[in-house]
Amino acid sequence: MELFVILLTIMGLCMFEIICSIDNAIINAEVLGTMQPQYRRWFLLWGILFAVFLVRGLLPLLLVWVSAPQLTLWDTFFAMFSDNPVVKEAIESSSPILLIGGGTFLIFLFFHWLFLEDKHYGLIGERYIASKGVWFYAVVSLLLMTIVWFAIEKNALMAFGAVVGSTAFFIVHGFRQNAELQEQKLMGGDMSDISKILYLEVIDATFSIDSVLGAFAFTMSVPLILVGNALGAIAVRQITVSNIERIKKYKFLKNGAMYSILCLGTIMLIDSFGYHIPEFVSPVITFTIVGLFYGKSLREVEYVSGSA
Repeated sequence: MELFVILLTIMGLCMFEIICSIDNAIINAEVLGTMQPQYRRWFLLWGILFAVFLVRGLLPLLLVWVSAPQLTLWDTFFAMFSDNPVVKEAIESSSPILLIGGGTFLIFLFFHWLFLEDKHYGLIGERYIASKGVWFYAVVSLLLMTIVWFAIEKNALMAFGAVVGSTAFFIVHGFRQNAELQEQKLMGGDMSDISKILYLEVIDATFSIDSVLGAFAFTMSVPLILVGNALGAIAVRQITVSNIERIKKYKFLKNGAMYSILCLGTIMLIDSFGYHIPEFVSPVITFTIVGLFYGKSLREVEYVSGSA
């Protein structure tokens, strides 16, 4: 891989991690504001180690291992640092299963946001689609049926991977719904600071799944994923401490994140069927979409400031 593509991929991964974690950063900042200073420092220090090394470090490795069951976990780990052609071929041959599962997860995530979640309407048609929220389940069911139909013809395990991706979406979504219900307890005095820290780490783990799965649309190289996601996670912690109120003003950044997720999920599905997409495409698309919605957010901030 050329140095330019490597750097572009790392930058894209970092950007994607940041925009996917905006909601998480807001929750963290609001809850940290209710905690004593020593516990805030503890979370920001040890929380980074947990988020970077245990969650974003271990999860990509586990995903590659699960998609290539013929390898042991140690084989998968050492494959990141070796040129063993047998191991690399095993991972490459199993990558369509991981890609189709991750792509299904991300596309389901996008449609859930489009149909059911509260949002700032950034594009024409979003408000109308949101008024037809009941159609979410029909859309994703038909989509899953179509993906599985074409996947069965190519590889039965790919069809199973798509079902796993859809199942993972609903499991993770359930955890997130529970996190939203529990947020008021975190904000209040019903929980100790230690309990709040532990709960924030669980919330962070559920939010990290989006960025880790999406990372495979950028590259199948686990070391690059570790570096890019780690830098993004550290940046999110910094945003949590210093700039969260400013970030809240850019209200269309979440839109940019979700449309990026749609594109990355589509790229993963296309790749899983053997139609290779060059690795520079994903970071370029991510920067372009996020840049457009950042510009839209900036114009909105300037308009509000000028009207005040």
